[in-house]
Amino acid sequence: MHGNTDTHLPEVLFGLDPLWAATGILIATYAVIISERVNRAIIALLGAMLMIWLGLLTNEQAIEGVDFNTIALLVGMMMIVAVTRKCGVFEYLAIWSAKKVKASPAGILAMLAIVTAVLSAFLDNVTTVLLVVPVTLIITEELKIDPYPFLFSQILASNIGGTATLIGDPPNILIGTQVDLTFNDFVINLAPVVVITLVFHVIAIHLLWGRSMRATAEARARVMAFEERRTIRDAGLLMKALSVIALVIVCFVLARPLGIEPGAIALSGAAVLLLLDNLGKPAEQQTESVIHVFNEVEWITIFFFVGLFIVIAGVEHAGVLSLFANKLVELTGGDLRVTGVSILWASAVLSAVVDNIPFVATMIPLIKSMAPTFGGPEGLLPLWWALSLGACFGGNGTLVGASANLTVAGIAERSGVRFPFVKFLKFAFPLMLAQVAIANVYVLWRYL
Repeated sequence: MHGNTDTHLPEVLFGLDPLWAATGILIATYAVIISERVNRAIIALLGAMLMIWLGLLTNEQAIEGVDFNTIALLVGMMMIVAVTRKCGVFEYLAIWSAKKVKASPAGILAMLAIVTAVLSAFLDNVTTVLLVVPVTLIITEELKIDPYPFLFSQILASNIGGTATLIGDPPNILIGTQVDLTFNDFVINLAPVVVITLVFHVIAIHLLWGRSMRATAEARARVMAFEERRTIRDAGLLMKALSVIALVIVCFVLARPLGIEPGAIALSGAAVLLLLDNLGKPAEQQTESVIHVFNEVEWITIFFFVGLFIVIAGVEHAGVLSLFANKLVELTGGDLRVTGVSILWASAVLSAVVDNIPFVATMIPLIKSMAPTFGGPEGLLPLWWALSLGACFGGNGTLVGASANLTVAGIAERSGVRFPFVKFLKFAFPLMLAQVAIANVYVLWRYL
């Protein structure tokens, strides 16, 4: 039946032009997501259902449009983190790093930025800040110093660090799984510029706030008295979790020779860790434990992805993206350097304004359709790195640029620390532009 669906599209659409109908749904979906009036998962799913009800997609095409590898990778990593979080290792790291610099405020500011960036490379950014921020608030309270610079720095560090790996940031998960780029590809191509940008970030934050911070000897002594070992609530679980995480990362590195997708690796790791955590427990306790882990998965994000994939599939089937791709190639004259730099800066500025996940999801098929202009899929590699760097670093520009930003602001406000939009913008936007400028030099030097 759906073999010749395309020829009947206009009739199915009550005489609407598929091109305009799909574009209208995409714009309306984006507009409501940006307005933040309705939860983004609801809007993405409504947009997806409209694509099917209006006949822009058959049921089969809608299901094909969902990248289950991305979904599996997200769910698997969220489950691994949910189990690992129970043992207290992340609080241990934060206190350990504060004591390493003798509880000096400037030292803690730098150390916590580095810890946040490293954790963000292996966990998603929202999870990282959820783990580090509460401990940061305890430390700053003991030192009697303003927590704002610490929280601000951790937001930027989480978005910088997450750029280094396939699993660090949702835009990278999308690019990697849909373009078939491996964990190693991301580390080899993006980790060097991430390290340079992180060094710049730590120096900039020190100049802005760190050098003028002071804490009394008594306050520092209180922080030095913290016993990080006490934060480890379950040493056995810690060993199991660290072993599984190490194994998962090794499998990510060997994914191509193994012939296994990242999504399957993450879910396998989650299943093994759940098994190890529940072995020997009575049935009722096992059920409670598994329910707890599944509740920790951010289902809103997962279904937002599902809806978004279907909306993008509808736009793609209607021919909107190939039209845009041709226009973009026309504007840049088919010059790879100009296209790469344009994608980097456009991604950065737009990702500061709109959530970078829907933006990247739309850009991927758009860039793919430029392959003939640049000599096939291989020729597109510089554009993928430009897209990743632009979208991930661009998230630092405003408070709504990335999910981690809003998460930190939410925790801060609940703890009585004000996080005004304009104050954040005043410091963050110039720093974001500097980070993208570093990325620009790197992309031109290495690829274009």
